[in-house]
Amino acid sequence: MKNLLILFCGLFLTFSCKTEKKEATETPEKEEVVKVEYASFGDEISKEGALTKEEALAKYSSMKPGDTIAVKFASKINEVCSKKGCWMKVPVSESEEVMVRFKDYGFFMPLDSNGKEVIVEGKAFIKETSVEELQHYAEDAGKSKEEIAKITEPKKELAFVANGVLLK
Repeated sequence: MKNLLILFCGLFLTFSCKTEKKEATETPEKEEVVKVEYASFGDEISKEGALTKEEALAKYSSMKPGDTIAVKFASKINEVCSKKGCWMKVPVSESEEVMVRFKDYGFFMPLDSNGKEVIVEGKAFIKETSVEELQHYAEDAGKSKEEIAKITEPKKELAFVANGVLLK
C-alpha cells in the first residue's frame, strides 16, 4: 500500500508539472515598451502647466512674507541634502534659489540628483529669518563672535513645500 501511494504521488507530480508546447502557428505577443521620462516622488503630478524658473521668480517677486501661493515650476537641482535627501535647492535666477522641502517629510530625493532637472508642485512662500535666529545658526555653525556680530538684518528666503516632484 505504501508503494502504491508513493507511485501515485510520483505520477501526479510528473503529469501536473508538464508544460504545454505552443503551436508554431501562434504569433508571440508584442511587448509594449514604455519610455519613462520622469521619476515621480510624493503625490502624482504631471509636467503639463509647469512654469519656467523665470516665471516662478516673477511670482515670488510679487509676494511678501506670509503670502502663500500654489505653483508648479521647472528648474534644476543645485544641491540636495547629503544625509537623506530631505531638502533641495533649485535656482530661479543667477543669484536666487528656492529652498524646497517635502510635505510632512513624506518623501525624499535621491542623494545623487544634483544637476538634474525637476518639476516641483506645491506651495511657494517667502520666509523671513530673524536676526536672532540667523545669529543662532551662525553660532551653531561655529562662526566667530565677530562674524556673528555682522549679522544685523533679517534674511528674506524663497521657500517651497512640495507635495510632488518629477525628476528627469
